[in-house]
Amino acid sequence: MAKRLRPIYYDTETTGVRNDKDKIIELAAFDPIDNRTFCRLINPGCPIPPEASAIHHITDAMVADAPSFRTIAEEFMAFCPEGTVLIAHNNDAFDKLFLEQEFKRADLAFPDYRFIDTLKWSRKYRSDLPRHTLQSLREVYGFPANQAHRALDDVIVLHQVFSVMIDDLSMETVMELLARPQVLSKMPFGKHQGKMLADVPKDYVAWLASSGAFDKAENQELKDNFQKLGLLP
Repeated sequence: MAKRLRPIYYDTETTGVRNDKDKIIELAAFDPIDNRTFCRLINPGCPIPPEASAIHHITDAMVADAPSFRTIAEEFMAFCPEGTVLIAHNNDAFDKLFLEQEFKRADLAFPDYRFIDTLKWSRKYRSDLPRHTLQSLREVYGFPANQAHRALDDVIVLHQVFSVMIDDLSMETVMELLARPQVLSKMPFGKHQGKMLADVPKDYVAWLASSGAFDKAENQELKDNFQKLGLLP
């Protein structure tokens, strides 16, 4: 019998948004099975830009005596055993990429983790919501405010929110459902959200194209469907 996946929720705080040059400065995780938490500040070996500190409130002084990512990586791997599925909000486009890059920089083999992106789940199965940020979902599901943009606080809120969103589904089922292609028939965002694609004004579709909305990978299906409907060249 196959071993069940162990869900571990995690989050990163970084020096910026580019995983090819920015670094992780805080890594946190929560294991709901054993009710364990992991939270470490990390010295990135470079100054933290003021604009990044303004968001997560982590300063150079706070990480001055913190260990390097390589040291933290060993602890993180011990916290996340074999069979772990790492769950984060915007995982595929942010946290996972940063984690992989840091392991590469540290010359460490990346563990055979599985991943779930809760942002993708929200967009796919709660398309009725106007926004899908973690704090927006927290408000929708009625959880109290936290210290947003600090890793461990966001991890705990994510666990609370996602547990409600998936109810009693197993992680294996969640991953299977995320992998299924979505038949996109309604406008997923913007002022025409919820309207059938065929009824979206052509000038609005043209505006989306000119604004670069269709250049984003997550909007490729939307672009293809508009083309099939003859609303986009």
